[in-house]
Amino acid sequence: MTVARSLQAKKRARQNETRRAISRTRKSQVKTQIKHFETVLASGDVDAASSQFTLLTKKLDKTAATSTMHKKTAARKKSRLAKRLNALKAKKSS
Repeated sequence: MTVARSLQAKKRARQNETRRAISRTRKSQVKTQIKHFETVLASGDVDAASSQFTLLTKKLDKTAATSTMHKKTAARKKSRLAKRLNALKAKKSS
């Protein structure tokens, strides 16, 4: 770890520390939301899974909008989870 010497470098280090904490919180919230979705998906409740999926997509979009996560990463996660939800819906309907 380099020690910042100039005032500008010290301020930048403080800002980076704050941003890192905020980003870590956002990523943690996304992971928690994914876990909630997966538990509901495993239980087989289509309505609850659909509502959890909408909450999850909202959280992913907000995280991607703040550039904590890249937009295409969020889109990829949404796509994969939507595929699992659609598989559950197809399984229940047939």
